[in-house]
Amino acid sequence: MTQVQIRVVLTAETSSAAPAVRAVRLTADSVVTTMGATAGLTYRVYATREGLVGGTTANGHVITSRDHFVALPSRRGLSPNYSGDYTVRVCTTSRSRCEYAPVWDVGPWNTKDDYWNPSSVREMWKDLPQGLPEAQAAYQNGYNGGKDQFGRIVANPAGIDLADGTFWDGLLLSDNSWVDVAYLWTGTGTRGTVGSGPLNVRSGPSTSYSAVGLAATYAKVPIECYVTGQTVSGPYRTTSQWDRLASGHYVSHAYISSVSGTVSAC
Repeated sequence: MTQVQIRVVLTAETSSAAPAVRAVRLTADSVVTTMGATAGLTYRVYATREGLVGGTTANGHVITSRDHFVALPSRRGLSPNYSGDYTVRVCTTSRSRCEYAPVWDVGPWNTKDDYWNPSSVREMWKDLPQGLPEAQAAYQNGYNGGKDQFGRIVANPAGIDLADGTFWDGLLLSDNSWVDVAYLWTGTGTRGTVGSGPLNVRSGPSTSYSAVGLAATYAKVPIECYVTGQTVSGPYRTTSQWDRLASGHYVSHAYISSVSGTVSAC
């Protein structure tokens, strides 16, 4: 929290007195928080639609119609098939829509550009700032002669590819776009695995609240805490527990297959 609001009540011993405030000094005490998760590093990058229905991803997944996963340009962020070991939260820049999706393919452009890592760890392009994809630097600034690692002229600044379902249904995009991506494995705390998706992510703990995105099957979502809301029957349990994610949004715990860590009440 970076802002607080206070109210000062002025009193006087007599009705003729005119009390005044000359200064206010606030001191913060340390507080133990019960929040169980952080989203990790987040960068704004350019997203393109992968498509390629019927093709096979770098981890062996056969791409289906309206599929839900993403691709990043390094195997250092690649999940095994049927897992969400590496999961991202990708949001529109207005944050009106977000999707949690596993990383199941490598690309766009490069295959050794783990740009989310610091230069001491980054496999290639160590002189670029952390969070800046090589393709973006090549396209915008002529870095590496405007070429990717294979010598191809970079035609767009893409740092992430989105499967069709993530692109159209999760984010409601109609064209390639800038997005905000959280690389969730760089965060800390409790994670819940979505066992049955795509699952609606909602603005509150009930199906009456608006859907603000999706969480794909196998995605590992950062759970801050839980609240009691509408009772939902799902594939894993019937429960009134709703998990609050690090975005401040909610998913029904009825669809969470497993949790790593402890989830406390909000």
